[in-house]
Amino acid sequence: MKLDKKDLTKGNNFVTFGCKLNSYETEGIKNLCDSVGLLNTTVINSCAVTAEAVRKTKRHIRKSKKETPNNKIIVTGCAAQIDPKMFSEMKEVDSVIGNSEKRSKSIWKKIAKNSQKPFDKRYVKVEDIFKLKSEKLSSLPVNGIGSRSRAYVQIQNGCDHRCTFCIIPFARGNSRSIEAKDIIKQIETLVIEGFREVTLTGVDITSWGRDLPGSPKLGFLVKEILASTPNLLRLRLSSIDQVEVDEDLINIMMTSSRLMPHLHLSFQSGDNLILKRMKRRHCREDIVKFCDRLRSRRPEFVFGADIIVGFPTETDEMFKNTFELVSRCQITWLHVFPFSARNGTPAARMPKVNEKSIRMRAKTLRELGSSMIKSYLSDQIGKTQPVLMESTHKGRTEGFAEVTTAVEMPVGEIVNLRISGSNGSQLIGTPA
Repeated sequence: MKLDKKDLTKGNNFVTFGCKLNSYETEGIKNLCDSVGLLNTTVINSCAVTAEAVRKTKRHIRKSKKETPNNKIIVTGCAAQIDPKMFSEMKEVDSVIGNSEKRSKSIWKKIAKNSQKPFDKRYVKVEDIFKLKSEKLSSLPVNGIGSRSRAYVQIQNGCDHRCTFCIIPFARGNSRSIEAKDIIKQIETLVIEGFREVTLTGVDITSWGRDLPGSPKLGFLVKEILASTPNLLRLRLSSIDQVEVDEDLINIMMTSSRLMPHLHLSFQSGDNLILKRMKRRHCREDIVKFCDRLRSRRPEFVFGADIIVGFPTETDEMFKNTFELVSRCQITWLHVFPFSARNGTPAARMPKVNEKSIRMRAKTLRELGSSMIKSYLSDQIGKTQPVLMESTHKGRTEGFAEVTTAVEMPVGEIVNLRISGSNGSQLIGTPA
């Protein structure tokens, strides 16, 4: 995913690669840059989850320099944190800022002070991310991303797990939580500003609270948010590790109409041996049990999932187990990742699957994903859905399906639309 924001009055560009958390942080960076008066700068917030993501970042750096040759280029994000030397050696790059440093107003103030003159040398500020374990994590100044109806709020950063394929802990550090009172305060501000929906985001949000006094769990936080912000109409969770969901959160998911019946699951594979080699904390039976349990109380629950195909040693039979699990659990919104070996991870040293097989498995699973979407959308036809309008003609259902309507609707409001059809990827609605 790439989010490209432009501030034409200041000559600034803000480019995001990767996850929703990166998008959230880019918005915070933009506000920090505005506050210190940064001018004529391109900030690229990079992703490191795959080797291709890093290549895309480098390509965009070169493209940006050609398109805006007078802009300073600053690279930050996960790829910059992991390999600052590589980016600092690119002739197009003026500064490289780490994942912790990009949250610092004083860093951006220093860059702004030098932005009107050539740097004597590249400014590189990337510290050891693992030294941050004991430091308090605070919120960035963010008032929503793009749409003025939905906002993202970060509740934690980093990850304490060490899945064998994942490089992200080395980019984000150990898990650190934002205190509940600070999260609630930010959500209260967003509600006052007119936002109807908030999504809680982070690297591993089910680990929220472990580093806080008393070790509260995510269920506690969600309960506190719903109780403290009665005017928040919709609360949504970003990607979760389903095996770590606590009982309080399960109960809220099954009973609260304000917590949206849509979850993105990080289950990665449907084969137990591959899950073990990935060093995941669940088995395929846990996924089935989790999905069935939620749907037993709220049949409208819809799931997405991150899935890696072609993990080292994966056979056709193992892939078939993943394929069958997606069908069994009716996973609708799939994110399919062909395995990408990341230097420094244990999986990079495991026996590889040939590239042709990986491509074919990715294609097969994506085709299944497309058919699951079409089936889900078809099932919505004839129903009346509450839709949060993100623009005058487009909005989202509680299950995160996109709805288009020919009738102009008020942006930021929840309206009832009767679903009259589907174009295969979106629903079509008319006023109920």
